[in-house]
Amino acid sequence: MGRFHRYGVESTAAIAGHPLHHMLVVFPIAFLIGALATDIAFVSTANPFWAEASYWLLIAGIVMALVAALPGLIDFVTIDRVRTLWISWTHMIANLVVVALALVNMGVRLGDPAAGVQGWGIWLSAVQTVLLLFSGWLGGEMAYRYRIGAIEDDSPKAEQFHVEVDRAGVAGASGRRTGTGRL
Repeated sequence: MGRFHRYGVESTAAIAGHPLHHMLVVFPIAFLIGALATDIAFVSTANPFWAEASYWLLIAGIVMALVAALPGLIDFVTIDRVRTLWISWTHMIANLVVVALALVNMGVRLGDPAAGVQGWGIWLSAVQTVLLLFSGWLGGEMAYRYRIGAIEDDSPKAEQFHVEVDRAGVAGASGRRTGTGRL
């Protein structure tokens, strides 16, 4: 079970306190958004390399989404607080829809990646990207607002990296206003 801390809930799928889901989601995000970018490059240039790149990015995105989903599912099942948040349910369902769209998107490109892009492919890539951005925002809300899998380290070791910044001094040194006084 995820341990509650003063500043959040520890992930149960973690290595040395670092949540695996947070580490792995960057890959499917990059691959699936990259598929839209290469679709746009194909439409702009008509170079079949970009259509083929989109196809392989979709495959990589689907595989890595399933890999990233495993620690996310472990946290979902083992941390009671996660299951009580509507955001976590919406995040999970949106991600499942993204993977389903990516599977359909890959399917329309199977025989001919270039024809797939020109048909439904680019639109599927755009929809999955928008949905992925929304789901990523929800994931960020869970990590940073609800502190799921993101706990503040208040140990003495962490204190050595803490830096106090004199904002007035920094602003004055760069010639900017400090935000105090009249306009």
